[in-house]
Amino acid sequence: MTTIVNTKLGETRGKRRIYLDGAKLAREGYQPGDRYDLALEDARVVIKLHDDGKYMVSKRQRNGTLYPVIDITRTELAELFDGVAMLRVLIVKGKIVVTAHHQEGKVAERVERLLSKIRTGEPLRVASLFHGGGVLDAGLHSGLDRVGVASKIGVAVEIESTYLSASLENNPELWDDTSIPIESPVQHVDLGRNPPQMDLLCGGVPCVGASRSGRTRNKLEHAEDHQAAGAMFFSFLEFIKVLNPAVVIGENVPEYQSSASMSVIRSVLNDLGYELQERVLNGNEFGVLEDRNRLCFVAISKGLEGAFDLDAVTPHRSKEACLDDILEPFERIAEDRWKSFDYLADKAKRDEAAGKGFKRQLLTGAEASCGTVGRGYAKARSTEPFLVHPHDSSLSRLFIPCEHARLKGVPETLIRGLSDTRAHEVLGQSVCFPKFEAVGMALGRSLRAAAGLPHDHLLEVEVQVLDPENDGTIGGEDLDWVPATLDVLSGRLALVGKGRRQGWPMAVSQNGVEIRQQGQIIALPVISGGPEPECPGAPVGVYDADHIREHGESVITDLASVPARHVLGKGASSIAGQALSCAA
Repeated sequence: MTTIVNTKLGETRGKRRIYLDGAKLAREGYQPGDRYDLALEDARVVIKLHDDGKYMVSKRQRNGTLYPVIDITRTELAELFDGVAMLRVLIVKGKIVVTAHHQEGKVAERVERLLSKIRTGEPLRVASLFHGGGVLDAGLHSGLDRVGVASKIGVAVEIESTYLSASLENNPELWDDTSIPIESPVQHVDLGRNPPQMDLLCGGVPCVGASRSGRTRNKLEHAEDHQAAGAMFFSFLEFIKVLNPAVVIGENVPEYQSSASMSVIRSVLNDLGYELQERVLNGNEFGVLEDRNRLCFVAISKGLEGAFDLDAVTPHRSKEACLDDILEPFERIAEDRWKSFDYLADKAKRDEAAGKGFKRQLLTGAEASCGTVGRGYAKARSTEPFLVHPHDSSLSRLFIPCEHARLKGVPETLIRGLSDTRAHEVLGQSVCFPKFEAVGMALGRSLRAAAGLPHDHLLEVEVQVLDPENDGTIGGEDLDWVPATLDVLSGRLALVGKGRRQGWPMAVSQNGVEIRQQGQIIALPVISGGPEPECPGAPVGVYDADHIREHGESVITDLASVPARHVLGKGASSIAGQALSCAA
């Protein structure tokens, strides 16, 4: 008979310890007083019975019965099983082989894979579950990109073909030729057909059974009771186990924290070798007008623990002063959008009489925030926000899709080509973009630091870009300011975030390229184009929009120039010094 034991690597008096005892040894012929030899070979400990062996099987008495004990304490174990917590012990007659548990090997492999890609600049591969229109992915990708970490979708799973098609069309920076979009329920994806290993996995398990409105509407006692979504967390965990990412990012309604599903997720992630962090992020806090709380959880692989702190993630965007700041001008709103919604007014009266506590959100535009705008917003439900007509208080309207996007800080390009209903669905079930862009930025910096790379060498600036479809007379709306990063080590100025999505080239002139930082505008001399391929026959800095979408765009600026030194000053010198020190 062969016995396999999965056990923890122990420790006693500062030394690593392998302790085996009991009937499992006796069954395979090991008895107190037997002699054995021990060898450390090929990342394993091999124990063989031998009449003249150096070591002796000791004994332990339990309930009047003597049991054999093998107790190994050697300094070499610390090196052999460095970072290992769980062991696999194979016991056969005359021989015992101790190795690191296979899960320990998976942990080491995923960490090394991720750090290697960070060091070489190879894009991290992302598995996206419940992908929707790709808003969560776009936010994380933008955040990582802004701090110098490349990423591409490896696998994305989405049940709704319209949503998936919209992401493929409107999120070109997320995808490449090796990406695998899967139109399917997650539970029907076959994970046994050589699935590619991923570096990062993200997704929001559907919350229809966990949210207060969902539980009330579906008359559910527990989130897991929902027929369609209740068991989705199981598939979520199966993908993590098989794809073996180094980082897992999830989001859900705050109520999900107290669900049985989340308890299982915590337990399984711990067993798989992850350190889990949780935080409820508020939309207003992270610079958007929608006052929406969302649970964010980040699981970092063992081997990277301590590299990232979710509680230290800070906002990078300032919220608009009021709703009016994001609304379309009154004259651009079609007259038929303003309606009386008499049935909602009648329902509000009935709800109030019944003591239900539900009230309509009738807004004027002067408010500093608004409540949650959900997936079914196009249905004009009674509890979601409406805008009151400025001249006739009996009329109101819904936010139009572009306004809905602005409420959440979502780039409007992500809903391009969608009907109002579909656009509201994509946005309503998605996230406030700046929250997860901030998470991506903090995570990217942490991973660069864990890889031994400089992580404070990128200055966030704005750069002026030019509409490639201008009519030849440059001015006004032909120019725009978009986010970029300036590498104070190499001088590379690169479009990020909105700048990459918009697809406008940098406005490079004979004087250089204009950047704006803390309200100061200056032209930086340009030495050459960036490392990405230039359009055939195009001069430095002149690319077409499709090319920018595919490759991004950057230029190499002259940091030794007087304008650069004037703008960057001592701050850049300090950052560069820290970065060089880190790299060394």
